[in-house]
Amino acid sequence: MWMGRVVGRLWATRQAASLAGRKLLLVRPETASGAESRRLIVAVDGLDAGPGDRVIVARGSRVRDLTVGAEVADKDVVIGIVDGHELGRS
Repeated sequence: MWMGRVVGRLWATRQAASLAGRKLLLVRPETASGAESRRLIVAVDGLDAGPGDRVIVARGSRVRDLTVGAEVADKDVVIGIVDGHELGRS
């Protein structure tokens, strides 16, 4: 799992049939210190997240199967919208 910020949505005229009706988000991963990566990840959203939201994204077929369904052709899934977080010292 990792945390990132939603920077936009993605639409595709032609896509895998299993993505029809699914909301796709562009998410920029964050490092442990909160700095944003330069990469963008496309994740399936079932929680109605939107631009600016911090989200938790999980990757893998097991996560996908349990959340949005085994038929979905993406293994990156938004599983939480972050309300807040705290970094502690160990």
